[in-house]
Formats: sequence, structure tokens, C-alpha cells
Amino acid sequence: MAATSLLSRLLILPPPAPAAAASLRQRKPAAAHSLSSRGRRPRLAVQAVAPAAAEEEKGGLPAAEAERLAEFLREDLPHLFDDVGVDRSAYDDRVRFRDPITRHDTIDGYLLNIRLLKLLFRPDFYLHHVEQTGPYEITTRWTMVMKFVLLPWKPELVFTGLSIMGVNPQNLKFCSHVDIWDSIQNNEYFSFEGLGDVFKQLRIYKTPDIETPKYLILKRTANYEIRSYPPFLIVEAKGDKLTGSSGFNNVTGYIFGKNASSEKIAMTTPVFTQASDDKLSDVSIQIVLPMNKDLDSLPAPNTEAVNLRKVEGGIAAVKKFSGRPKEEIVIQKEKELRSQLLKDGLKPQHGCLLARYNDPRTQSFIMRNEVLIWLNDFTLE
Repeated sequence: MAATSLLSRLLILPPPAPAAAASLRQRKPAAAHSLSSRGRRPRLAVQAVAPAAAEEEKGGLPAAEAERLAEFLREDLPHLFDDVGVDRSAYDDRVRFRDPITRHDTIDGYLLNIRLLKLLFRPDFYLHHVEQTGPYEITTRWTMVMKFVLLPWKPELVFTGLSIMGVNPQNLKFCSHVDIWDSIQNNEYFSFEGLGDVFKQLRIYKTPDIETPKYLILKRTANYEIRSYPPFLIVEAKGDKLTGSSGFNNVTGYIFGKNASSEKIAMTTPVFTQASDDKLSDVSIQIVLPMNKDLDSLPAPNTEAVNLRKVEGGIAAVKKFSGRPKEEIVIQKEKELRSQLLKDGLKPQHGCLLARYNDPRTQSFIMRNEVLIWLNDFTLE
């Protein structure tokens, strides 16, 4: 794996002079705080390593220190792009940062990079897990979602991957930070593949400014995304084919007031068509209902052709594409996605969904379409 090949190249600096280590300020250990807290969190309790610990250094971080640093990252990293920011006292002044298209060799350069990202991209950062992966190494898995605000269409850029954090054994500060992106093979700086991955995401996809089902991208590869969907409600009717419109008037009629209480319900996006069998022939058409609705409060349909139900959510692999979603194109996209999932050792369920975000009057080159396949037994590694 790319992560393994980079472990031996972590740029851990020589230890500081003993006087520097001894001068580190002592702090009380940080108390546990909610990761959603936006207030100032306690600073990392930096501990100088005594000469007697030389034998421990040979075997790596003691278990208690490794857990203390991991817990610190769980608390600190969610503040990466908010007004609180990361705790710079936890990093060596000469911390070395590398990702496929960026490098810095000081903590000031590292923090400058964070400020520039905040200014240009308005990032959201999601930390999935933190674990010790080497004697003086802690690895995090994350998702970063950014909007490039300087372009009129404000494209969304998504990066997922690992950060391999090297720890200086003399002062237990982070002295290196190597990012590995899931979407590319060449993660060495400077990666033209990485730069191409950035530019590829600047293209225009038109997503209407109305409610859409919430999801979190857990992993983005070169070929697909892995998303986590919470439960949501749908109104559905029998369809004829994945790209067909049969049944559409039934489901839109329900939300436009043709229901037991004549209640009008807000339109959402996308319109789903779902094929529940491996031949993609048993099809229903669906509209997602607003998140503030529940089955008990929704009015009953006026016709047996319409059904209300809860989708339990789960993990889905998603392939995005533009253009008019013709049947043969959608079937080909489903085959490509399923083949890639099997190649990557994942377990796709039978059938698929087609998500159509735009009305037919939208220019085809900016249309947003997606093929989704639910997964069984997915584990984020």
C-alpha cells in the first residue's frame, strides 16, 4: 500500500539539545471535550523525556504516551479550519509537512498553508479515526470537503486519505506530517497526478439549491466515492426503467397536494430510480421527503400506486457523471462501478440507484447524475 511505502521516509528531525527539551513548559493533561465544541480547548500536556527513558525509546512510544497523543489529535484536529485552530505548541518548530502538491519545513509554513486553505476553500474537516502505526508514528484517517469560492460556480473539492504523524522521541512533539490521498497513486511531492486531481474537481456540476439527502464521503478514489447515508424517507411508485419517467407524475402529485390532507410538501433533489434486482429490471421511482418529516406525520397517499417508506441508509459507492442519462450510458456506468468495487475487494449488493439532480431543461454538460450501489460489510481502513 502507498501508506506502507512511505513509512520509511518519514522525515523525523534530530532530537533537540537536552536544554531545549528541559525548557518545555509543563501543562496539566487535557480533559476530555466534545469534538463539536467550538471554544478554546485545553493545550497538550507536553512532557520532557528523561534520560532514563532511553531504553523505552528503543521500543517506541509507551502505550500511555501513544494514547495521550492520539487523544490529543482527536480533540485538536477537528479545529483545523475553525477559529480555534490547531495547538502549535504540540509541533516542533521545524515540523516537516508534505502532501502531493504542498511542502513546508516549519510550523509557520504549515500554519500559513492552513490559513490559505481557509481563505480560498472554506474547508470542512472530518476526522474518522486515529491510531498508532509505528514506534514513533500516529496515523489519522480523514475527509476534507472544500468549496473554491473564487470561481463563480464554487466547485466542491473532496479529498480523503491518511496523515502519518512522526513524533520526536526527545520531546514527544510532532515533527513530521505526511499526507496520502486515496484518489491518486503517486503521493510523492511534487505529484502532477495530484495537481490533475485538483483541476479535475473544478468542473461544473449543477446541483439545485434545494434540500438533498445528507451524506458524508468516507473515501474518494480515482473511480468512485464511498458515502455514509443516514436514514431518509421517500415517496415511491412503480417505474419502467432506470432512465424512465413512468410513475413520476404519481410521486410529484403526492408532494404537490394529491394526498389525504391536500398538504403540499417541499420538492427535494435528486429524483431516484432504483433497480432492486441484478438484471436492473424491477424499477421504482422515488422522491426524497424533507428531513423534518416523519412517517407518522405525513399524509396518506390518495392512490395505491404511491407508497411511503423509510430508507435505512447505509454505505453506498457512488459514480458521478454529467450529460443526459440515457439508459445504455447508465447501465455501462453501473457495470464499471460494480467491476471496480469487486476488484477492490468490496461487497456490492444487487441492483443500483440512478440519482438525477436536474430537470431536463438543464444544459447537458453541467448535469449532475450519479449511479449508487449499496455495500455490505464495509469497513473504513
